[in-house]
Amino acid sequence: MPRPQNYVSQAPRAAQQQGDRPAQPTRPPLAGQPAARPVVPPRADILARLQQQQQPPKAMPGQPAAPRPGAPTPGQPIYPGARRGPGGPGGPGRPGMGGPGGPRPMRGRGPHPTTPVLEPPPPATTDAGRRDAGKKRTPQRDRTRDREGILKPYGYRKAEPEPLPVIDREITISDGVTVKELSEKLGVKASLVIKRLVDKGIFATINQTLEIKLSEELAREFGASTTKMSYEEEAVQVVDSSEVAGDLENRPPVVTIMGHVDHGKTSLLDAIRLTNVAAREAGGITQHFGAYHVEINGRKIVFIDTPGHEAFTRMRARGSKVTDIVVVVVAADDGVMPQTREAIDHARAAKVPIIVAVNKIDRDNAQPERVKQQLTDIGLMPEDWGGDTPFVHVSAKQKQNLDLLLEMILLVADMQELKANPARPAVATVLEAQLDRGRGPVATLLVRNGTLKVGDHFLCGTVFGRVRALFDDRGDAAREVGPSMPVELLGLESLPDVGDTLQVVTDLVKARQIAEFRETKAREAAMAKTRITLDQFHAQLREGETKELNIILKADVGGTSEVLSDTLQKLSTEKVSIRVIMAGVGAITQSDVDLASASNAIIIGFNVRPERKATEAAELEKVDIRLHTIIYELTDEIKKAMVGMLEPVFKESYKGRAEVREVFRISKVGTVAGCYVQDGVVPRDAQIRLLRDNIVVHTGRLESLKRFKNDASEVKSGFECGIAIAGYNDLKPGDIIEAFTKEKVAAVLES
Repeated sequence: MPRPQNYVSQAPRAAQQQGDRPAQPTRPPLAGQPAARPVVPPRADILARLQQQQQPPKAMPGQPAAPRPGAPTPGQPIYPGARRGPGGPGGPGRPGMGGPGGPRPMRGRGPHPTTPVLEPPPPATTDAGRRDAGKKRTPQRDRTRDREGILKPYGYRKAEPEPLPVIDREITISDGVTVKELSEKLGVKASLVIKRLVDKGIFATINQTLEIKLSEELAREFGASTTKMSYEEEAVQVVDSSEVAGDLENRPPVVTIMGHVDHGKTSLLDAIRLTNVAAREAGGITQHFGAYHVEINGRKIVFIDTPGHEAFTRMRARGSKVTDIVVVVVAADDGVMPQTREAIDHARAAKVPIIVAVNKIDRDNAQPERVKQQLTDIGLMPEDWGGDTPFVHVSAKQKQNLDLLLEMILLVADMQELKANPARPAVATVLEAQLDRGRGPVATLLVRNGTLKVGDHFLCGTVFGRVRALFDDRGDAAREVGPSMPVELLGLESLPDVGDTLQVVTDLVKARQIAEFRETKAREAAMAKTRITLDQFHAQLREGETKELNIILKADVGGTSEVLSDTLQKLSTEKVSIRVIMAGVGAITQSDVDLASASNAIIIGFNVRPERKATEAAELEKVDIRLHTIIYELTDEIKKAMVGMLEPVFKESYKGRAEVREVFRISKVGTVAGCYVQDGVVPRDAQIRLLRDNIVVHTGRLESLKRFKNDASEVKSGFECGIAIAGYNDLKPGDIIEAFTKEKVAAVLES
């Protein structure tokens, strides 16, 4: 029965509260409301019974003596926090609020009676001086990311590069390799190679050519190492791997005759050629060809007629082993010369056998034994002295022992076992190339292997073409040419380089693609060269690109070289300095050209000439070579190049002056001044300056100059004339017209 309990328990308390405070006047009831019910006090017996029931029962054994904390007390409200009034917890104050420092009463319903009482959480440690002390603060947002100019750290992370796979195979790549060919060599799909290219930012098709460096990177990413070789070398390697020993046949030896020109090299070749005239081996065409063949005992020998060792060195530099045997010609009366030593060094570098031909033995002062001794000192021991170098004593003039020399060449060739396969596609080397007016580009070739036929398609360096015609060393047309034979080829689109390899191809599309790729690379390399010449030096100095002129000086004697070096360096000024990188004695060589190319210098030769090899290298490297024989001309040319940095100076030259006596205004003509020439002469093409009270009011040119009614080219002092100024009519009597001209004067270097 909770209701009577609440009612009874609140009655005495209400009475007590009414007794404590003064009685308040009764408010009149509102209209329409029932009258207030009177408060009936409880009876004494009922009140005693209730008080008896409110006493705590006696504790039973095993039960706690006091109720647990938080349990409802009989006669008290279950939720004491809902009470309001001044008598509430917290003492006097706002009704329904706790006292100062007291806990705030709970609103609504409190906790359930069965809910355990928990310890309050410890107060947060905050600064007492802060306004928000004790309040729960939300974590502040990092606003540095929102600040302008700061890169946001969040976003997609760049993928770390994948480790390269282990190399498990090796492939060969050539210049102009396509994406499809590279994928086939790697054994992967072409789409995977294209995907790697796209990852690198390169959008390529399946038939697009790739750079050698890019091909190496792609192969390494797929776990393959690369070996670089040219397309011709790769084609030869493929054919070599497929041919058998039964296809090989003996081929004629290729012989190069080297040595000093004064030792009878040319006369020996002429003698060999004349020896075979009776055997129908004539042919004046050999001088034009530079290569020909002779027959002895039914066997052929091919000779390469090149001046000195120029072509031989170029071939060795390009890796083409054309020569099988080298014949070194030494004059018996002159002995070993420096050029002879150089020829022997090149032959040793080529690793080919050497045969020594001791020429001019018919002369009275011939000393062949001295020649043997000199050659022995440099490592060529004669066979009759226990060495392995054949020596043949010949006389080109008397035609002695020429057959013995040819037999010795055949013997050495038999020891080498020279063989070739005539059935394979031809591989040849360019010995000479020229532009014929009637036939166009013509190349002299030496077929190294295979058979070259009319109609074959070939690739030669940057040139792709088809064999239109072949001519042998006799000048006769040929349908095909076998191994080790010289031939003249027609059908080139442009001139190839000497030493290039000609390869007969079957894949025409691939060959044309490689030729275009090489031509593009050659054009880019040529455009990248920025060699300086004296003609370009003027423009570069004016633009401020160069303040130093590098010079390589070569003279005939050491004294002249030293004097020229000091003289040129004394020409230096504050604006342009002369720097002599090297001053030497002797002819201009290829090493000088290489140094000039590397240092961007010009070469000056005084009483010397460049070697043929140096001239070709200079043309190739765009190096300027200037030759002089008079020192004054040399210094004047250098001064002109240095003056090029200075702007031209315009010098004003006074001509004369005329006084305006009268001014006439003529319709359709303008203002004409009647003048009197006071001093000098007034030319028709001169510039004028109009002075009024010695102040320049106008500067311009004459429109017309007349003497009476006739046009005059000039008017001299003491004569009258009519003058009209172009674009100016404000003339007044008393003005002075001053005539002058401007002349361009070369700048002068200040020492």
